[in-house]
Amino acid sequence: MIKGVTTAGEGLSDHVWNVVGQTYVPKLHTEVAFVWHATLPADTFVPPHIHTHQDEWIFLIEGALEIEFMQEVHKANAGDTIRMPRGEAHGIFNRSGKEATCIFGVAPSRGLYDLFIQLDGVTDPAELTRISALFEVDFLPPPDAA
Repeated sequence: MIKGVTTAGEGLSDHVWNVVGQTYVPKLHTEVAFVWHATLPADTFVPPHIHTHQDEWIFLIEGALEIEFMQEVHKANAGDTIRMPRGEAHGIFNRSGKEATCIFGVAPSRGLYDLFIQLDGVTDPAELTRISALFEVDFLPPPDAA
């Protein structure tokens, strides 16, 4: 890690990504951890997926999110920390009607930083699924496709 400060208005290497309609700004990246600031507009979501080799967490700064672990729904509000262990399928939903801001993290970082570079601006779900699988993030099929 390079010492210093990543200021509020900047991302590492000036990166700001649009991933599934959400804004991700990388703040810290090493081989052992990757941290990014995220803005999730109302009614956006990350479809259910699995990180087979990474633990993931979210610290919710403002707003509310729902995390679905298959049939189990957990609600989180500002100040809460959401824990998503590796190997556990999870989807992230902003059903609050308001924008949510949070800090995401994964450990170890593996290829997630490079995945977000590849996903920036991708809007086709099939392409998002294909690219993500190359970086060890496996999206689950929609319920009616099962």
